Amino acid sequence: MAEVVFLLCAATSLACAVLLLRGYARNKVRLLLWSSLCFVGLAVNNVLLVMDLMVISDRSLLLFRNVSGLLSLALLVFGLVWDSE
Repeated sequence: MAEVVFLLCAATSLACAVLLLRGYARNKVRLLLWSSLCFVGLAVNNVLLVMDLMVISDRSLLLFRNVSGLLSLALLVFGLVWDSE
């Protein structure tokens, strides 16, 4: 059951990224771009979590999961700081 929840989290993150990218394409507000990149990174993080728990059992993907989460949140913080006016 937990794997289904993790897959739904990945799908939700990806859907948010797509909707934010659509909004960026329409309005050209750069904060939407940074937010969509963050959600893409969070979707990758969730996919790596599912792969770590279900697919790859002999190796840990904890480092890759943490790096993807850190990079996605760093992109959002960078976008917030860069676009603050």
